[in-house]
Amino acid sequence: MIDPLPYALYSFVMSITPGPNNVMLTAAGATFGFRRTVPHMLGVCVGFSIELLAVCAGLGAIFTRWPDLQTVLRWVGAAYLLYLGVRMLGGGEARTGGTTRPVTFLEAALFQFLNPKAWVMTLTAATVFLPRELGVIAADAYMVAVMVLINLPCIAIWALFGSSLRSFLARPASRRGFNAAMAVALAATGVIMVI
Repeated sequence: MIDPLPYALYSFVMSITPGPNNVMLTAAGATFGFRRTVPHMLGVCVGFSIELLAVCAGLGAIFTRWPDLQTVLRWVGAAYLLYLGVRMLGGGEARTGGTTRPVTFLEAALFQFLNPKAWVMTLTAATVFLPRELGVIAADAYMVAVMVLINLPCIAIWALFGSSLRSFLARPASRRGFNAAMAVALAATGVIMVI
């Protein structure tokens, strides 16, 4: 019998701790509010689920065969985080409309394939927790179901945290400080990814 507790605990720790997705969701919640950040959250879950399915199906073997591909993805992901950080520095007051927009569902889903933390999560999950005795389809369904059930509430906490800061961030000085902190967090995450 499969004990889901170790995998659920792993999923919780990896989902609740800071990383590129959580920093971006906090910033999106603060800038656009929780409701407008929901597509971003759903994109993270769907993109991550697709990545997890692909890894469980054997994509991890590609990285074993061509480790340079993982390095390239890491650098591209780091560059994207730096780009987002620079964009965030230019952000002004919290907006409910205008020229800026939240990350879309598709952008968030695609970002998972550049996110090194997502790769670490999926590769570790598939290596350590994949119940091969269930068969391919049932094992993959189990892996995705547990991860999504744990991940979605965890990332929602980060978006809610950002959203709770909206009134505080209505002051321009507070907004600039928050944007600078989030930009530094994204840039630091990008640097850590390539070290």
